[in-house]
Amino acid sequence: MAVPTCKAELLTAIGTSFGKLLRDLERVPLSRVRETTLPGHVAGDSMSPADLVSYLIGWNSLVLKWLEQDDRGAAVDFPATGFKWTQLGPLAQKFYADYQGLDWADLIALLVSVNARLVDTVSARPEPELYGQAWYGKWTKGRMIQFNSSSPYANARGRLHKWLRARAPAT
Repeated sequence: MAVPTCKAELLTAIGTSFGKLLRDLERVPLSRVRETTLPGHVAGDSMSPADLVSYLIGWNSLVLKWLEQDDRGAAVDFPATGFKWTQLGPLAQKFYADYQGLDWADLIALLVSVNARLVDTVSARPEPELYGQAWYGKWTKGRMIQFNSSSPYANARGRLHKWLRARAPAT
């Protein structure tokens, strides 16, 4: 999918990649949601499908936090308070821990909810706010949202799809 360059394309990218991911998440056997056999977000580490969903919830929640802070005129601490861009592995581990107490159904429901909030907030923003000027470094708000929503959805779907194929019962 091409990189979105306007609000409509961004919303389409988020919707399309999220829909495909959700269909694959529905295929994960409940007995395997905590199986740590997916390649992790840290080199040489493994994660479970539940960790993968936690990671996506964490990033979507961060994007919403960034937008809320910016709306209030507060400084945005990218990527997250206490973390630098060079510390994304530890940030992923934090996300896994943040949601480890939730069961699979609650994780999926929370992911759907945070995605809906993200879509609503993007939909409510004018085009010039999203793509009219740089927001973080050279990146527009729309691009930062895409980097941390539709792109991770597509990446997660690829990981999950491969994992599901490798574990399909023999026919």
